[in-house]
Amino acid sequence: MNSLIIEGSPKTPNINFDGNEGSFLISGRSIPENSLDFYKPIVEWLDAYISEPKEKTIVNIRLEYFNTSSSKCLLDVFKKLEIIFKRGQKVGINWYYEADDEDMLEAGEDYQSIIKIPFTMIEEDE
Repeated sequence: MNSLIIEGSPKTPNINFDGNEGSFLISGRSIPENSLDFYKPIVEWLDAYISEPKEKTIVNIRLEYFNTSSSKCLLDVFKKLEIIFKRGQKVGINWYYEADDEDMLEAGEDYQSIIKIPFTMIEEDE
């Protein structure tokens, strides 16, 4: 399966979804003008991935900051991945946050309480 790579900007995150490895990365800042427009190709790509997922899918979230509309889009991404998990495939989400960023930790914990995929909270030094 083809990979999905979207170069980040000051307002949009880097997206690197390797369909051959089942390794996904979302990093940077997510404050796009229109979150739905930005995340639409990502959700569509995931629809294709869901039909033939790898045996193991690992998602790394390394966001510095995201706005409210991006949080809804991230939830949509996680819900797509949850479909794979509910089928019995291995899916894991690594949620990275800086040691002094309680808001980002809490955001990850909020997603963890909603989505039935194993989350690993990973504290990083600045």
